[in-house]
Amino acid sequence: MENQEYSVGLDIGTTKIVAIVGRRNAHGKIEILGVGKAKSLGVHKGIVNNISQTINSIKAAVAEAQSSAGVPIHKVTVGIAGKHIRSLQHSDYIMRENPDRFITDDDIEALKDQVKKLVMLPGEEIIHVLPQEYKVDSEGEIQEPVGMHGKRLEANFHVVVGQMGSIRNIARCVREAGLEMEALTLEPLASSEAVLTKEEKEAGVAIVDIGGGTTDIAIFKDNIIRHTCVIPYGGGIITEDIKEGCSIIEKHAEQLKVKFGSAVPELEKDSTFVTIPGLHGRPDKEISLKTLAQIINARVEEILEMVNTELKAYGAFEQKKKLIAGIVLTGGGSNLKHLRQLANYTTGFDSRIGFANEYIANDKNQYLKGPEFATSIGLLMESLKIRDKKTVAVEEVEIEIETKAEHTEQQTVSNIESQSQTQISQQPVQEYETPAQQQQRKVRLTFGQSLMEKVKKFFEEVE
Repeated sequence: MENQEYSVGLDIGTTKIVAIVGRRNAHGKIEILGVGKAKSLGVHKGIVNNISQTINSIKAAVAEAQSSAGVPIHKVTVGIAGKHIRSLQHSDYIMRENPDRFITDDDIEALKDQVKKLVMLPGEEIIHVLPQEYKVDSEGEIQEPVGMHGKRLEANFHVVVGQMGSIRNIARCVREAGLEMEALTLEPLASSEAVLTKEEKEAGVAIVDIGGGTTDIAIFKDNIIRHTCVIPYGGGIITEDIKEGCSIIEKHAEQLKVKFGSAVPELEKDSTFVTIPGLHGRPDKEISLKTLAQIINARVEEILEMVNTELKAYGAFEQKKKLIAGIVLTGGGSNLKHLRQLANYTTGFDSRIGFANEYIANDKNQYLKGPEFATSIGLLMESLKIRDKKTVAVEEVEIEIETKAEHTEQQTVSNIESQSQTQISQQPVQEYETPAQQQQRKVRLTFGQSLMEKVKKFFEEVE
C-alpha cells in the first residue's frame, strides 16, 4: 500500500497515547486500518515532563498500530494541549499589487504569514492562525474572499499561542520515536472536527473535551472559531480526589470512578456500598456510592464553573453570541454517569455527549465509539485533510506542466509548418511542376502576351 493512501493521528494524552491509522473510502468516510494504545507515563496535564518515558509510550502505541494495520508508519499529525496554551484576537491586512487580478489562496497565505510574524511574549510561539472574517476594500463580513477583486485584503484572526519549550519537547519525542511530525494541531480543534456537525457550528456550540489532565474548550459560531482555552484540570484530578477521600490506591480509585462514579449525589442511594479489597492481608473497605458521588461532584462542579467562566468571557450569554446548539461533552471524562444533567444545570445550556463514530465506516464492534477517541480520530481527519490538499496541489502542478508541454508542442509544430510554408513560397514554382504543367504555363503566358499586344494595337488605330 502506498504511503499516500493512509494517514496517522497521534494523540499524546496525559493518561494514554493513541495512534490511529486510516484512509478515506469512496464515500468520503474514514476506514480505520489499525489502532494502537499505550499508557502515557511521561505526560502531566498535557505537558511532557519525562522525555524518555514519553518516547517509549509513543513507540509502543505506534508499534501496535503498525501491527494491526499492516503498514509502516512514518508521518503523524500530533495534538497539543496544556495550561500553557492561550489564544488572542488580531486584525491585519495586506495591500495587493494588482487589484485587477482576483484574490487567490496565495494572497490568503501571505496575509497569514504576516500574522505569524507577530511578536509574542518571551518563550512563546504561534501554533495556529485561524481566519474568522475577511474584508475586501470596504466590503466586510466576507467568509470566502478567493475569486474576488480588491486592493486591500483584511481579516480578523484567532491566534493560538503556546510555550516554545513544550512544543519543542513534543517535537523531540516524536522525532526520537522515529517519526516525522506532519502537523501540530490544538486538541480541542481536532476533537471538534470529529464530533461537531456543520449545523452546530453554524448555530453556536461549545465543545468541552474532558481529558485525563486538561479540559479543552473550543467555541464556534456562524461556522467560525471564536474562542479556545485549556483548563488545567481533568479526569485525573477526580481520581486523585477519590484516592485521598477514600484512602485507597490510585488503581482502585480509577476503577471506582469508571464503574460506579456519578456526578449527581442525589441520584445515588445511601444504602448502596461497594467493597474495595484490602492491601496485603488488611481488611476490605466498604465505600458508599453516595459518598463517592459527593467527592466526584465537588470537583466536577469546579471544572464546570471554570467552563462557565470561559463561556462568559466569550459572551455566550449575550443574545447575538448565544450558543443555540449548547454544549457537546467529549473526551474520556465525559463517560462519567449523570455528567450531562449536571452540565445542563450548571451552565444553563443543553448538552450532549459527542461520539466520533459518525465519520467511521468500519467500526462494527463500536470500539472507537467512546468519546475518549474523539481527539485521536480528529487528528486523523486533520492528517487526511493535509494529504488531500497536497494531492490536489500535485495534480494542479501536473496539469499545468501538461498544459505547458502541449502548448510548447503546438507552438513547435506551428513554427515548423510556418518555416516549411516560407521555404516553399521562396523556391521557384517550376520545381514543383511536371514538364506538361510547365509547357501549359508557357502557352498561357505566350497567349496572354499576344492578346495584350493586339488590344494595344487596336487602341492606337482608334486614336
